Amino acid sequence: MSSTRTLIERFSEVHPLPQVVTTLNRLIADPESTMKDFEEVISLDQVLVSRLLRLVNSSYYSLLQRVDSISRAVAFLGMKNLHNLAVTDALRRIFTASTDGSERFSRKRLWMHSTAVAICCRMVAERMFSMNGDDAFICGVLHDFGLLVEEQGKRKVFHEICRSCSSSSELLLLEQQTFATDHCQIGALLTEDWQMGPEIQQAIRDHHLLTEEIIPESLTGILQIAEYLSSQVERSVLPGVEAIIAPPLLTHLQENIEEYAVLLEDMPEEMARAEAIYH
Repeated sequence: MSSTRTLIERFSEVHPLPQVVTTLNRLIADPESTMKDFEEVISLDQVLVSRLLRLVNSSYYSLLQRVDSISRAVAFLGMKNLHNLAVTDALRRIFTASTDGSERFSRKRLWMHSTAVAICCRMVAERMFSMNGDDAFICGVLHDFGLLVEEQGKRKVFHEICRSCSSSSELLLLEQQTFATDHCQIGALLTEDWQMGPEIQQAIRDHHLLTEEIIPESLTGILQIAEYLSSQVERSVLPGVEAIIAPPLLTHLQENIEEYAVLLEDMPEEMARAEAIYH
């Protein structure tokens, strides 16, 4: 835990989470929060207001009347959608900061991987399990955030690890040997600090856990499935790195292969729609 906390503190000194996001995290965790509370927080960030209004008036929703007020936009989207938009917008700036293009690992590639997994998470939750996909989406955005923390804190050795690993399991093992922690544990502790829900924390902590106990409809199961599917369309976190999932999830995929084939066919269109919103 001390190794994990040290890396997080070093990262947070350079990349603090914007105040609007930390406040929204607190509000989403508080069952007494109201739409009015969210509106007041959002109104303080004009960039987020612009993104919010652009989203609600986009072809994604195809509304008959234009929405020009924050209150109507917040009421239409709902608190979780709004929260996810704010978190994604804030993290995008960190993910896409310039990095050395000669390295196997790049923040841009990680962002593309994370957004693909997030979109796939939402699709799996909604299509396969008839669940609200908001929590699944934010799990996808955040699941590999710990890799950025490691790169920031131990850049040279981190890139050495990335150059040498060939699978997600090997990546995890090398992280644990080198840092006495891994990106799953870092991500779980970060989401706890950010007051994300316990199921989100658990999914991020266990998204490389290969046990028989993981069930497909859990957030952990959905996240593992989405990461596996994303690697099938060449959106892996590192080039050539094989994604490995828990045995019950592989069985579930095989038993529902036709439905997942359709889902994969629809992914490019869903990603194109999301790109206009989240870049």
